[in-house]
Parts: sequence; C-alpha cells; structure tokens
Amino acid sequence: MSVVFHVSDTHFGSASPEVVEASVELAARLRPDVLVFSGDITQRARRSEFDAAKDWVERLAIPAKVVIPGNHDIPLFNLAARVIAPYGGYARVFGADLEPEHVSSDLMVLGVNTTRPRRHTDGEVSPSQVERVCRRLRAATADQLRLVVTHQPVHVIRESDITNRVRGAEGAIRAWASAGVDLILGGHIHLPYIRPLSQGYGDLTRPVWCVQAGTAVSTRIRNDHANSINVIRHTTQGGVRRCDVQRFDFQPQTASFAMVLEKKLEFDV
Repeated sequence: MSVVFHVSDTHFGSASPEVVEASVELAARLRPDVLVFSGDITQRARRSEFDAAKDWVERLAIPAKVVIPGNHDIPLFNLAARVIAPYGGYARVFGADLEPEHVSSDLMVLGVNTTRPRRHTDGEVSPSQVERVCRRLRAATADQLRLVVTHQPVHVIRESDITNRVRGAEGAIRAWASAGVDLILGGHIHLPYIRPLSQGYGDLTRPVWCVQAGTAVSTRIRNDHANSINVIRHTTQGGVRRCDVQRFDFQPQTASFAMVLEKKLEFDV
C-alpha cells in the first residue's frame, strides 16, 4: 500500500508556526510514502521563504516527493528575476525539473507545471504537456494508481472560481481520462473538495476524480475553511484498485490535524 501526503498553498512567509508543527506531527503519525506538493510554496518567491519550505519538507521526512511550482513561486515585484530566472528560487531548493514524477509498483504521480511567468495568476496546460502526460499514463501498469498534479484546478465548483480554472482544462481532462488517469490533484484556490469529473464531463469513458487541497499551513485561509491536508491510500485487491481519499483539518482546540472526511473510490484493474 502506498500513502500519499497531498499539500498545497503553504505560502511560506505567511505560515502559522502552530500549524506547521501540527503538520509535522501528522506526517510522523501517518508515515506517508510520497509527498505531493501542488504549488504556491511561498508567498513572494523570496529566498528566506523557499528556505523555510525546504526546512519544513525535510522535517516531514517523507521518502519521495513530487513538488511543482505555483504562481506565487515566481517573483512578482522583482521584474528582472521574473524575466531572467522566474523559477530560480524553486530550482535552488527543489531542482531544475518543473514537472517531476514518481513511479513505484502501485503508484504513478505526474507533475504538470501550469504556471506561466508572463501571467500573474492564470494557469495553462499546453497541447504538448497534455500529450506528454498521455504517453506516461499509457505506460502505467494495471496495479498503479495514476495521479496527475497541477497547481491551478482543472475543475471548479463555484462560479466565482471559473477564472481560476487552468486554461486548456477541458481538452486535458478528456485526453488524460482516455489515457487512464484516476485522480487529478490541484490547489490554488484554497478550497478543498473531491468531485467526480463525470459531473461536468458526461462523455468520459472511465471514472476520474478531481481532488483539491486547501491551504496546508498558511494563515491565508479563505471562506473560513480550516488549514487542511489530503491523504490518499491505495491498495489493489481482487482485480480492483481501491483508493481512500481522506481530508485532515487543523483543529485549534487541540493544535492538531484530525480526519474530517473520507471518500472511498474504486477503479477496475
């Protein structure tokens, strides 16, 4: 069984020390195998903020990681850095690969960089990115749970968030579904939810789920949603891939994360 620790929008520079400690304790308790970090690592892409994020990731002590940048990880006010080395801070801490992946016997996690330095917040997935992910998905084995990770969401549930949806989402969803994706993970809007993509795409030939993360440790919570972390557990039994998606919310009363939601999913092998 693989256990995935899905976090997003930490916005280091605005992180709560109390929530940071609680997230480290949660990781120590659950002992996940893979960290999936879907962007907005920092508040303003400053060196000190990336260093704080690096320290946090090291303290989580999760063996494998897939970390992608968010729009906040590109300098906003330092225009020279935005033009010359927009991902310099990210690369210094997490490496030059902006679309990392993790593959094990029962898991395939594919990162997709949906940020664009020429834009402030809008995200995009290009035809070449869609095709690259399709090629990798088609190579997955029957036992692997297949996750694609973007920063901006591919699916939104509030009309006010339509402008936050990644450009090219419709084509990407249909192509990735056909190629075998199971879950598409994202962040950006600080709103956690799990939704079947069949709700908006009735022509999909197989079940695909959108799993959005809230803000893991930042004080920049929105609409009174607590800091939250997703945990995904996967097993294959009797010709069926079973996946539990759990959401852990920060509880101020106990200064700890507690599970508040669980969704059990199944996919045919």
